Amino acid sequence: MFGDSVASPTVWIITLVLTIGILLVDLLVIARRPHEPSMGEAGRHLAFFVGSAVVFGVCLWLFAEPHKLSPSPGPEFFAGWLTEYSLSIDNLFIFIIIMNSFAVPRKLQQTALMIGIIMALIMRGIFIVIGAAAINQFAWIFYIFGAFLIYTAVKLAKEGAEDEDEYEENRLVRFAEAHLPATKEWHGTALFVQENGKRVITPMFLVILTLGTTDLLFALDSIPAIYGLTRDPYLVFTANIFALMGLRQLYFLIGGLLQRLIYLSYGLAFLLFFIGIKLIFHALHENEVPFINGGEPLEYSWLEIPIWLSLTVIIGTLAVTAVLSLMVSSRRSAAEQDAATGPRRDWDDD
Repeated sequence: MFGDSVASPTVWIITLVLTIGILLVDLLVIARRPHEPSMGEAGRHLAFFVGSAVVFGVCLWLFAEPHKLSPSPGPEFFAGWLTEYSLSIDNLFIFIIIMNSFAVPRKLQQTALMIGIIMALIMRGIFIVIGAAAINQFAWIFYIFGAFLIYTAVKLAKEGAEDEDEYEENRLVRFAEAHLPATKEWHGTALFVQENGKRVITPMFLVILTLGTTDLLFALDSIPAIYGLTRDPYLVFTANIFALMGLRQLYFLIGGLLQRLIYLSYGLAFLLFFIGIKLIFHALHENEVPFINGGEPLEYSWLEIPIWLSLTVIIGTLAVTAVLSLMVSSRRSAAEQDAATGPRRDWDDD
């Protein structure tokens, strides 16, 4: 499966080793000194990851050979990375609400986010493998992906219209809270502690569990979306890596600014709808479903939306969404902008 890619097996191995190495270094640094990063620290790290993504994409644009799964590797990477990054920024809203709901001490938020990002990479890696295998075996899967993205877009637009800022815990988290012995006291980054001779879970365990299950739901949206922009699993994987790597720094750097992106949900809804239509068009162009056109592909040139148009739509939508959001939110009161952080739990900050 991964042989059908712009990257050779050697490049795959190098990419995986570098990714694991960066994550391990990050984990070791955070584990030794849990702290809230300064604006300068977060800014430098974020600039490094964003700059690395841009350099990587430019190198693909200039040097990568076109492949049957990726006719335009550079533009496809940038389209995928920008889409995944935008979805990740939207996810930060939920992360902020989760952190505030559990009243996670600021010095421990880096650790929680880092573990959440690692879980997200693992789950997205699994979905990428499953998605690539499904695409290779079943061309009709594009109909499913397209319909799912359109459904998600409509749902996201409705949630934006309702101004829904509350986070509802999923069943797994509620089950853990109700049935597992727990302590309300924070014990640093520990997930389990001994209390009165009994092993109990800590608030950090519940935070990690919440972030992990939330990341799983996010992956269900993001992987079909990026497969609508490129079919190359290597580009899908690297776009997700670069989108997630700087997420932790972005959380601390522009956490307050996120509350001002009031129209981001609408912009993302439009992008997901556009990509969903693009996937359905692609499925029609390669149609094998017997009850559509007798199982024959529809030979219309307009069914194949070029990657340059996709990239233009993505950049234009994000730019318009950001500008309108900042213009309108600047007129809102501070109380209205802070309301989205939601209620806090009464945990003991140890």
